[in-house]
Amino acid sequence: MSTVAAADASGLVRGLQERAAQAFPALILDHVDGWWLRYGDSGAWWASSVLPHSDAVPVDLPGRIRSVEEFYAGHGTCARFQISPGACPVGLDDALAERGYRIDSPMSLQSAPTVHVIDRLPAGGLRIRMDSQPTDAWFETWLAVHGNGGPERDMLRRVGRPSVYASVLTGAGVIAVGRAVTETGWAGVFGMATLPHARGTGAARHVLAALARWAADHGAAHMYLQVEWDNTAARRLYEHAGFDELCRYHYRTGGYVSGMAAWSDVTTAVRLRPRHRLPDR
Repeated sequence: MSTVAAADASGLVRGLQERAAQAFPALILDHVDGWWLRYGDSGAWWASSVLPHSDAVPVDLPGRIRSVEEFYAGHGTCARFQISPGACPVGLDDALAERGYRIDSPMSLQSAPTVHVIDRLPAGGLRIRMDSQPTDAWFETWLAVHGNGGPERDMLRRVGRPSVYASVLTGAGVIAVGRAVTETGWAGVFGMATLPHARGTGAARHVLAALARWAADHGAAHMYLQVEWDNTAARRLYEHAGFDELCRYHYRTGGYVSGMAAWSDVTTAVRLRPRHRLPDR
C-alpha cells in the first residue's frame, strides 16, 4: 500500500471510530491533543474507553498514559484504550502491554456501500416499524438480549445525530431490533438484537435492510459497523449484506489498586458484553 493510500485508510478508520463514539455519547468527554477521554454510566463499556487518535507520538508517552489512568481513577474505574491500527500513535499498544494492560474484545470494523446492502437484502416479508426514538417495545427487546436498563436510555437520549430505531413486529410483539445513526454521508449500524426464539427467521436481515433503506433516504451513501471477530454468525450476515472489513482492532484494559497509589501488573477482570448478539443468518 502506498503512503498516500495508507494515510487515507488510517483517516477513514479514525473518522469512522469517532463517528461511532458520537453514536454512544459519553457522559463526560475530555479532549487531550487528539485523544478522546470518555466516561459513561451505561453498560456500553466501550463508550468509556479512550480514543487515542493522533499521528504523532506524545513526547512523554508514559506520562500521557498516567494522566489517562488518573482521569479514570477519578471516576472510580480502570483505563481502557481502543487500539485501531493506523489511527493510534506508533508504539502505544506495546507501551500499554509493557504496563500490564491486557488485550480485550478483538473487533472488526466493516463498511459497505449502502446501495449494495439494499440490493443484497430482502425488501419485504416481515413487518418493520421505524421510529426516531426507541419505543418501550424496542427497548424491552434490546434489554432481553443485552441486559441493563436506565443508563442505556439516558445514553440514547444524548445522541445528537439523526437516528432511527427499527423493529420487526409479529403478533407476539417485537422480535428483533437495530438502530442507525447518520453523520456526514455515513450511517453506523448499532444495537442489533434478535430474541432467541426468533433467530433463524431472517428477522435480523430485515432489520439491516430497513436501516439501509433509511440510510439511503437520509443521504448516507456508505454504512459501517463494529462486530466482535469471534461472532461468526454476525460476520456471515454482514458479509452476505456486502460489508467488507476495513481493519481489526482491540482494546487494552488496565487495572488499579485501591486509591490508585500504584498500578498493578495484574489487570482487573472486566465483564465485556458484545455489541452484536448472534443475529439471524
